[in-house]
Amino acid sequence: MKSGIAATALVTIGLLATSGAHAAPPAYIVQDHSTDYLMDEATARTVWGENIPPRLQTLYPARKWGFASEVEGGFNDAKTCVVTARAMILPRSTTGRHLVYLPAKVAGAFDSIPNATLEQCKQLSRRKLREAIQAMVFAVSPR
Repeated sequence: MKSGIAATALVTIGLLATSGAHAAPPAYIVQDHSTDYLMDEATARTVWGENIPPRLQTLYPARKWGFASEVEGGFNDAKTCVVTARAMILPRSTTGRHLVYLPAKVAGAFDSIPNATLEQCKQLSRRKLREAIQAMVFAVSPR
């Protein structure tokens, strides 16, 4: 009876050690603080995912860094869509679950479209976020 329990314990410990050795590296924390009708969090995460090159992982490892974005704007009285987007790389907290607002790098982009529809304004916000992310990546990447 005791040998069965000991064998089960050894197998369990072995499985835990093996699963820990092959665990996926931590993913970047991506936070979005945007105007709701211009950019939702899922869209922001998609734009981030499409624009973060793998080489950035070596310079800014996901266990220590994360990203935040802010896309703000809207329409003025003349139906002009005005958008500003900011992309930031921020350190993780000591627990690793949150980001600390001490940006290592911030980049921004802005633009406007006269007589725009809401869909055109949303497309502009995605383009400007992409532009801000690419500018931030360029600024922190070695040349």
